[in-house]
Amino acid sequence: MIYNFNSAQLIHAKSAYTTRRISFSAIQSLITGFCQPLSGDLVLARVEEIGQHKRLELADGRKAKLFPGDEVILCYGHRYAPDQFEAEVPPDLRSCHLVAAGGLAGQVIKQNLTIDPPTTLTPLGLLGDSDGKPLNIKKWGLNVESSARKRPLTIAVIGSSMNSGKTTTAAYLIRGLVKAGLTVGAAKVTGTGAGNDPWFMKDAGASIVVDFTDVGFASTYKLPGEDLHLIFEQLMGHMIDTNVDAIIVEVADGIYQDETSYLIESCEFLKSIDGVIFAAGDAVGAVGGVTCLKQHGLPIIGIGGLLTTSPLAIDEIRKSVHVPVWDLDDLSHPSILSLIQSSNPIRSSEQIQQFHQPILPQCCQTISTIYNSKAVNGKNS
Repeated sequence: MIYNFNSAQLIHAKSAYTTRRISFSAIQSLITGFCQPLSGDLVLARVEEIGQHKRLELADGRKAKLFPGDEVILCYGHRYAPDQFEAEVPPDLRSCHLVAAGGLAGQVIKQNLTIDPPTTLTPLGLLGDSDGKPLNIKKWGLNVESSARKRPLTIAVIGSSMNSGKTTTAAYLIRGLVKAGLTVGAAKVTGTGAGNDPWFMKDAGASIVVDFTDVGFASTYKLPGEDLHLIFEQLMGHMIDTNVDAIIVEVADGIYQDETSYLIESCEFLKSIDGVIFAAGDAVGAVGGVTCLKQHGLPIIGIGGLLTTSPLAIDEIRKSVHVPVWDLDDLSHPSILSLIQSSNPIRSSEQIQQFHQPILPQCCQTISTIYNSKAVNGKNS
């Protein structure tokens, strides 16, 4: 059923980070009854019982305390978070959960045993337009044409797992490059919609920070390969058009997570990255991750992350791999620019083509076939 409703109901609802780009004037109806929501669809829901997520991150970044009975505006979406929940978009408007503080509604199917049960929600209906069609955040996503500008120095931060120190590594690297006199742009290309990481990178001095929600995706879990490429291309093109001197790209989760693995093994990603800093929580993770990424041709220029808080872990790494280990002081110092430059990360397109020509065409085709088959059959969870 489709209802026209009082816009005052929206004014009093708490609107999440994932919905920050929407135009509320486009919301003209509430769709109830039997309907199948899609990832990115806007939903008006009522908070029933407070669980793991006790606050909702609003569009402006404020963490609003949640109370039973609160009405909230969220996006439906899948979530992959080993430290919290795995969740999927439910098949209908049944009772579900707040699965991410940034504003994601979903049905929890697995949870980490160390956290509380999820906050429960009752969907009141999908938010729709004047024709009663569900509104999706894709409607307000970036639409960037291919940039004619030359791509600047681009460094990716990739990690061994969730909470391995990727965002902190990226933020302190941004700080160091800004102190060296560069204008820096930053992008988080995969993950779950939330403002913590973008705000951190903005606070570190990035002149522009974007993530996949700016392209119209509430999360990247279970996305097909073409959507992952679209996100990467749109975010890169947007930053290149701003004429920054350097771009920092953060890839969420660990290298074995499906979407992360697909992206870092793709030809387009390889051609667009000049260097990689690998963040890990311990020496074993660092050595294994660096070895894996080198096998895929990614230019590893440094190791960082949580392990850099342990001098003994650093000693263990230096015995195993010949890659610089950079702690937060190193990353945030202006000399980090010269350290990056001395690592010779810049590769010409001819060098990239020559390095990957024997293996990449077949490799990329194989990866794409396997990944998209898993996505279609729903086996990548």
